[in-house]
Amino acid sequence: SNLGGQLMQDMSNRPFDEVSEAVLAVLRDHFRPEFLNRVDEIIVFKSLTQEQLGAIVDIQLARLQKRLDERKITLVVTGSARKLLIERGWDPVYGARPLKRAIQRMVQDPLAMMLLGGKFSEGDVVEVDARDGELTFEKAKAPAVETVA
Repeated sequence: SNLGGQLMQDMSNRPFDEVSEAVLAVLRDHFRPEFLNRVDEIIVFKSLTQEQLGAIVDIQLARLQKRLDERKITLVVTGSARKLLIERGWDPVYGARPLKRAIQRMVQDPLAMMLLGGKFSEGDVVEVDARDGELTFEKAKAPAVETVA
């Protein structure tokens, strides 16, 4: 549950033990003791860092790349595009849960429409960048292939 999520955001500059105790107090105020006694364990998670959110974006984009590999299409996502995905997909209360939906809404869905519309085809390199708060999709040059003599 996200019970206490807003409290954690408000107390983000406080020591984690103090935040954890405050969240547990919210649980005790919200739920009856009979219910809490049946719960085996209550876990309070620390907020994700920007680095961790970036890793989640990378994992989701790698999954998309695996699907694009079947069509021999390479996806290149710039740092500014990754940053925009994190900004739009992270919520201080819900954490990274909306991130996957943001990637689907901002990258997967538009890319699928472009593939269906013929903008990109087999062998293309698609560069995803951010401009003026929106993602852009452009055909990029294929990465150089090194030859071994």
